[in-house]
Amino acid sequence: MTDLQEIARPIQQHLGPFDEVFRRSIRSNIGLVDLITRYILRQKGKKVRPLLVLLTADLCGGVTEKTYRGATLVEILHTATLIHDDVVDDADTRRGLASINAVWKNKIAVLMGDFLLSKGLLLSLEHDDYHFLKTTSAAVKRMSEGEIHQIQKSRKLDMDEETYLRIIGDKTASLLSTCCEIGAASTTEDPEKRRLMREYGENVGIAFQIRDDLLDYIGRKSITGKPTGLDLSEKKLTLPLIHAISQAPPREGKEVIGMIRSGGKKMNVRKVIDFVTSHGGIDYAAAKASSFATRAKDTLNCFADGPSKASLIAFADFVVERNK
Repeated sequence: MTDLQEIARPIQQHLGPFDEVFRRSIRSNIGLVDLITRYILRQKGKKVRPLLVLLTADLCGGVTEKTYRGATLVEILHTATLIHDDVVDDADTRRGLASINAVWKNKIAVLMGDFLLSKGLLLSLEHDDYHFLKTTSAAVKRMSEGEIHQIQKSRKLDMDEETYLRIIGDKTASLLSTCCEIGAASTTEDPEKRRLMREYGENVGIAFQIRDDLLDYIGRKSITGKPTGLDLSEKKLTLPLIHAISQAPPREGKEVIGMIRSGGKKMNVRKVIDFVTSHGGIDYAAAKASSFATRAKDTLNCFADGPSKASLIAFADFVVERNK
């Protein structure tokens, strides 16, 4: 399986300039704020979103200074949402380091998320990148609605596949779709290229989230390699379980739902995973993720072959083959 380092090879020379724009864009003359932004820079992520911006820009005409701003905007937005998520989830760690809320408490963490959002907006306004603002604002709206919708469904435990796909489209695929559209918009006015890149990002984002949900059942690459069942403990119904319930006898499905609703010691993760496996939920979810990855790759057919196109194809394969 191709890794992210190999996928990034066509735009490797652009990662340094992007990093510099990103660092410069989140600076502050307030001591504590600047201290926290420097701490954020230590929490090195995979930079998947900037990578998509740079690759799609390269495919559609070439990376520009505007591309760096677009990549910075989406990375700032993503970082802000992670900080807020850690507050909501009461998370202690992020990317191997203590989370912002664990070090500086919730109030500072929420305000830092707000600070980053404002810095992203100002970066676009200062350069008249109004299309970026429109696109990212729509993504934030979708992300927020998707998260709230999922919480609502987790309380009722009545998710079907159509609703699940809508939720993951909103909460995950919307930002990847935005990355790809911004990448195209940073270098071309062609509406068809922008549309195709947006469609690529939407499909690859859905495939990414299905795979992520599947890993909760089949085990992530870790010390133990065992399934975590984290989604089950949080009462999230994801595609493997949704499909298994639809295929199982009603009595068995109700028993599993009751087990999840009860939670705690009554919620036997191993038994639920066995139920999902025996009723085809694992295979179905894997096939569904591959189907969306194929749709993503199909949107690239009208583009000329080249290194960036090859990397975007490889990325679609990567998201459904990854094990962590």
